[in-house]
Amino acid sequence: MRKMLLAALSRVLPGPAAAAAGRTGAVSEASRVMVASRNYADFANEATFEIKKCDLHRLEEGPSTTAVMTREEGLHYYKTMQTIRRMELKSDQLYKQKIIRGFCHLYDGQEACCVGLEVAIKPTDHVITAYRAHGFTYARGVPVREILAELTGRKGGCVKGKGGSMHMYTKNFYGGNGIVGAQVPLGAGIALACKYFGKNEVCLTLYGDGAANQGQIFETYNMAALWKLPCVFICENNRYGMGTSVERAAASTDYYKRGDFIPGLRVDGMDVLCVREAAKFATEHCRAGKGPIVMELQTYRYHGHSMSDPGISYRTREEIQEVRSKSDPITLLKDRMINNNLASIEELKEIDVAVRKEIEEAAQFATTDPEPPLEELGNHIYYNEPPFEVRGPNQWIKYKSVS
Repeated sequence: MRKMLLAALSRVLPGPAAAAAGRTGAVSEASRVMVASRNYADFANEATFEIKKCDLHRLEEGPSTTAVMTREEGLHYYKTMQTIRRMELKSDQLYKQKIIRGFCHLYDGQEACCVGLEVAIKPTDHVITAYRAHGFTYARGVPVREILAELTGRKGGCVKGKGGSMHMYTKNFYGGNGIVGAQVPLGAGIALACKYFGKNEVCLTLYGDGAANQGQIFETYNMAALWKLPCVFICENNRYGMGTSVERAAASTDYYKRGDFIPGLRVDGMDVLCVREAAKFATEHCRAGKGPIVMELQTYRYHGHSMSDPGISYRTREEIQEVRSKSDPITLLKDRMINNNLASIEELKEIDVAVRKEIEEAAQFATTDPEPPLEELGNHIYYNEPPFEVRGPNQWIKYKSVS
């Protein structure tokens, strides 16, 4: 190893300096140069990991308890989760500066859920979720600048500044829905369309533990089971519905069993590989024509329910810190990659720097882009329809609506 270090120095330093490296004090400098000059050949191409076994309901077999992750996949997962984390922290800052207004529900802590789900499905598959939607919006392909611009109500936002935090959309992503649980019947409708048109596609229909007691969810379970719809019902259980713990809100907290006659599985939602493998299993179940399946992702949000909730009146700071220190999804992935020679600390730090730069540039765009003009207020009510007039606040004010 010592000879290798000296050889590395000889390529980057003049002769006398390289010779000086023979002294003990230069070994640390040689180590730094070696790390900086590592190339892709130094890393493993892939690694196999043991992951937590899922709890099962009405299933004889569950997802695999081992997961293979390539170096390329690991770097992609890491960058995506880190981008979502930094985007949400920037949203917090912009909200406190009163640049973002209104409802704003942040996703930091739950990044492994949206990333693990997205990498397990196809771009042609469908996703619909509740109002904590920023992470899914990014994972489905919307750039950070368009998400932040939407949060600040600017023309360059992903829905032209008219949707805000809870109503973001892109191809095969249906929001962002503000009414608790209302997206679940819609998700079943999307799954019905997939089956009706004979497409080998599935719909991921997400809701939180706070919505899990809604009657419309059980009605939807029944219809989906009767018609064998390709729908994965996913409960993101972050342990609190607004400010109420699941133990105080639900007689049974086994959300994966709530489908009764529908198979279910409970998954470690803080581990991106657990989520990925479970989502692959669930979507294969649906594509095989076996009907719907329920997934419960056990996760945790670091922020309060929304920006108006400090998040510490119903739980302690110590609880939040314990989850951060023991179960953080980004830290877990980072440690796995470093310990299995899939990446170096320096390489991941470079990704962190690039992500921070991207977020700052996006925030600059989101705070300087113009707001949409008033005359566009009536636009985009319908898709691909001829222009028509919309009544304004009174009968004398009219707006033209363009698709």
